[in-house]
Amino acid sequence: MPRRRIRVTDVPLRAAFAALRTELGVPSDFPPEVLSEAERPSRPGAHADATDIPLFTIDPPASTDLDQAMHLSRRGTGYRLRYAIADVAAFVVPGGYLDAETHRRVMTLYFPDTRIPLHPPVLSEGAASLLPDQVRPAALWTIDLDAEGRTTATEVHRALVRSRAKLDYEGVQRAIDSGTAEEPLALLRVVGELRERLEVERGGISLRVPEQEIVERDGTYEPAYRAGAPADGWNAQISLLTGMAAADLMLAYGTGVLRTLPAAPDGAVGRLRRTAHALHIHWPHHVSYAALIRSLDPRIPHHAAFLQECTTLLRGAGYTTFLDGVLPDITTHAAVAAPYAHCTAPLRRLADRYASEICLAAVAGEPVPEWVRAALAALPGEMADGGRRAGTVERACVDLVEAALLKDRVGEVFDGCVVDVDEHRPTVGTVQLEMPAVIGRVEGAGGLALGERLRVRLTEADPGSPKVRFAPA
Repeated sequence: MPRRRIRVTDVPLRAAFAALRTELGVPSDFPPEVLSEAERPSRPGAHADATDIPLFTIDPPASTDLDQAMHLSRRGTGYRLRYAIADVAAFVVPGGYLDAETHRRVMTLYFPDTRIPLHPPVLSEGAASLLPDQVRPAALWTIDLDAEGRTTATEVHRALVRSRAKLDYEGVQRAIDSGTAEEPLALLRVVGELRERLEVERGGISLRVPEQEIVERDGTYEPAYRAGAPADGWNAQISLLTGMAAADLMLAYGTGVLRTLPAAPDGAVGRLRRTAHALHIHWPHHVSYAALIRSLDPRIPHHAAFLQECTTLLRGAGYTTFLDGVLPDITTHAAVAAPYAHCTAPLRRLADRYASEICLAAVAGEPVPEWVRAALAALPGEMADGGRRAGTVERACVDLVEAALLKDRVGEVFDGCVVDVDEHRPTVGTVQLEMPAVIGRVEGAGGLALGERLRVRLTEADPGSPKVRFAPA
């Protein structure tokens, strides 16, 4: 699910995040035996030479753990995507120390001041990362599309690749907008917009949740939003396209690991309608949830607040594995509106390594490696535990930042709306402020109503706890 991303620049807060990592028992250093394995060269494999493809990566400027590199070209009236995904399995010995450590960590954890990686940096930011001008082993996807952007053919095999350039989102957007982008990059917009139109057609939803940046100005904290550029969305469509292709391959093969999400119950959408009303967002009854989401601008604070609340509909997402042609009851992801798999971020997410191996076996017409089969039954539970840990980290970081943001404003009154009410205690709920974009606990003696617009007084903001609490004003 999209997570609430927060960055801070304040040194005392960085010390508080370090203490939080200790409190939550977040793993830090890698054991020596794990580091020793990570420093070994990649295992020999049947990697074809694809270093002639002028691939490029698109990531935040400071990123060095680069999972994906792409190249786009025209093919008749359609298009061809070449998408290289870091071949992590070329470095991880099944059953070894590094393998066991990745199953313990499950996924990279993101704090506002740092990240706790899934793999040792010597691997995730070095030997396995698709850094520019470096030959790297990869799972190289070739996906052909017709003139409307629909998939017509899919293939994946192991290959040695070499990225030519490390690009960032803002630079990509400038190059495309100015018309200076060469065709492989200029086609990102063409293909991205085609895939966005197909997403609308099938009823899919891409939440554009903005990044909240907390900065210190004149001794106080102020929130600011960074809304993603269109290039962020086009790049995400390439990943979605590959994940959908992977899911189709695995379903046809009869063995796989899918990212699934049941349809949201009517009650959940009804709750969002009341929240939209409280945030002054016009949602006519004839307009679908998906259509509303596409009409919102994440640069507008109350739209950003609503988009953040929409992530609640994604909380039922999980991983579903299947073997030997026995397909699961649910094979689709409701937000994607199609079968979907996580396979494009193996440096940062455990399940992706397994999905990639299954797809490689499916295309080659070979049996799934035994180490993959042996791990599938436990994988959904491991990923669920990792997701819960990531959620705990996220909530704790948000609480700390919001408490620091408001610590000098106890007693002030704010406008907000009730976005959650305790089913068993109707006097207790959650309020989301209109400005600043803060969410906190609220207690009202007379009871609370979901979606109610409310003026609240800040009664507690303690970064040491950390807690933010409100009461009706």
